[in-house]
Amino acid sequence: MSRIYKAGAIGRTGRGNFGHGLHLCYADVPNVDLVAIADEDDKGREKAAADTGADRTYTDYREMLEKEDLDIVSVCPRWVDCHVEMIVAALEAGCHVYSEKPMTATPEDADRIIDLADAKGLRIAVAHQAAYLPQIHAIKAMVDDGRIGKILSIRASGKQDHRGGGEDMIVLGTHLFNLMRLFVGDVVSVWGRVTVDGRDIRPEDVREAREPVGWIAGDRIQSFYTFEHGVTGQFESRKRENRDGRPYGVEITGESGAVAFNSNAADVTLLEDDAATPWAIDQTRKLLEFETAPLMDGNTLAIADLVLAIEEGRDPISSARGARAALEMILGVYTSQITGTRVAIPLEDRRHPLEVWKNS
Repeated sequence: MSRIYKAGAIGRTGRGNFGHGLHLCYADVPNVDLVAIADEDDKGREKAAADTGADRTYTDYREMLEKEDLDIVSVCPRWVDCHVEMIVAALEAGCHVYSEKPMTATPEDADRIIDLADAKGLRIAVAHQAAYLPQIHAIKAMVDDGRIGKILSIRASGKQDHRGGGEDMIVLGTHLFNLMRLFVGDVVSVWGRVTVDGRDIRPEDVREAREPVGWIAGDRIQSFYTFEHGVTGQFESRKRENRDGRPYGVEITGESGAVAFNSNAADVTLLEDDAATPWAIDQTRKLLEFETAPLMDGNTLAIADLVLAIEEGRDPISSARGARAALEMILGVYTSQITGTRVAIPLEDRRHPLEVWKNS
């Protein structure tokens, strides 16, 4: 067993809270001890300490970073407005980081974080939990082994509930873009259309998301990607009131079949035929079964992988670089809509395109 790592968690009750349990993921990792919690809210801090068994608590995360000799810090709030400040402070204190998604609102902020982590030799993992699940890796192994032939395309659909469009793309789509990259690699270009009530968005349509994760626009998103090695991709989301959020998942099409799965791969279907129409009479559908883990187990698996990444000197499975790439897949859609052109990735302008457009 590797050495014991000391961890802390930063929350912000009422303004992003502790995210999706990013402070609860240490109990089942045998070589990591969560020793400290920081939260400016008294009740939130007390509850987090009770939930985790942390020995010490702080109202100011900076004090925690100064007084505690920590190895790993969870930056937990779901609201992205505090992430850069918190992550940079943790890195400056010499800590590796597990960050809630989205890691940042802009590529330029992601650049700053990644450059600092690289300079200090520190690792950052990002809470795209599905990327760590055993069922996702079983599907990837099956695809890599050629079960559906050479991959031709990959398609993802957002949850498409009342948040459909821009909010769906940043809050939930970031998970899907991370998975798309896991399966087929980096994006080299994007073309997108963003509309409101069937018309192209205007600068006055730009707004902040209800869950503060940056600027958004549109109630319908249609985007098309070119990945490395010639794979094509597509993402779509549209607002649907009074719906429970379906579909939400990924479909990968190969030369001899296709595989489709929901966002956490709890349901996986294999189509073992190259028919363009899945309802074709000779099409074979198979419901596949793999070893599965619940989505939130991805937090624990992420910490275990982060420790290995630290010790092996590699990026975590869901890394800061991967989070930046997923964000550029999102912001590239807006850039394409604004410019009316196909846009190269990485983005040349590292600012948020909607903020620039709105203020121009």
